[in-house]
Amino acid sequence: MKQERCGFSDDGMPVENAKMIRDAMIEVNKLGSFLAEHCEEKTVAKGAINAGKVAEELKVEGVLPEAEEIMAARDIVIAETNNLHTHICHISTKTSVNMIRDAKKRGVKVTCETCPHYYFFTEEEVKISAANAKMNPPLRTEKDKEEIIKGLKDGTIDAIITDHAPHTKEEKDKELSAAPNGIIGFETALAAAITALVDKGLLTYLDLVRLTSYSPAKILKIDKGEIKEGKVADLCIFDPNKEYVYKEDMIVSKSKNTPFIGKKLKGQVRYTIVNGKVVFKQ
Repeated sequence: MKQERCGFSDDGMPVENAKMIRDAMIEVNKLGSFLAEHCEEKTVAKGAINAGKVAEELKVEGVLPEAEEIMAARDIVIAETNNLHTHICHISTKTSVNMIRDAKKRGVKVTCETCPHYYFFTEEEVKISAANAKMNPPLRTEKDKEEIIKGLKDGTIDAIITDHAPHTKEEKDKELSAAPNGIIGFETALAAAITALVDKGLLTYLDLVRLTSYSPAKILKIDKGEIKEGKVADLCIFDPNKEYVYKEDMIVSKSKNTPFIGKKLKGQVRYTIVNGKVVFKQ
């Protein structure tokens, strides 16, 4: 049986010690693997939502975009200097996209991902969904959103992931500064991409398959992401033209913490098949 390799991550607990992260990157690369890194410089990351006009309007402390960008730059430097593969998790800012794009042009072994909420929403959604639009990194500005989409189109961003983070209603009902970060994302990932990207002509369905399935599997070096005889039958059958308003009572998850509630979406999953077995049917 072929041994599958995966990665190592500091997600949620960023490693601020540069020597430690350098040593770790070197060691995991020796294993044929990589570090998937949550880029957050804690000294400039204090706050509830993105630092900017919405934070000022709501009178809450904002998270500076530099919190992500400073650490992403550090990891790119270490990767380039030592010829290592590094993977940057859930990027959200224009500067992060530009840095990674430039690094790839220089041949740096850097891959990265983003999430549906960073190309679907901006910080303005916090005024509508409150803590259900609070995540880490936070929703950013329109310019950041536009660059994320550009990065998906030109190949700078390798993958779309959900960063699925369930929380109870009681936790999310707290004020912004006290509520936990994170939203659920599995059930809206496909429809969000169809609505915001494919239906607007920004990406094709083949692009979407590459970003959500094929490329993540290749980055992780696991035997997934392809429909081919002899492969594991992990499949999704969906109606690309189904339009609907996403409602709380449609959510299968026990947690309902998502800003997609009340949003008009296009594309609905009909069947989910895992290892050849139907595990969800609409």
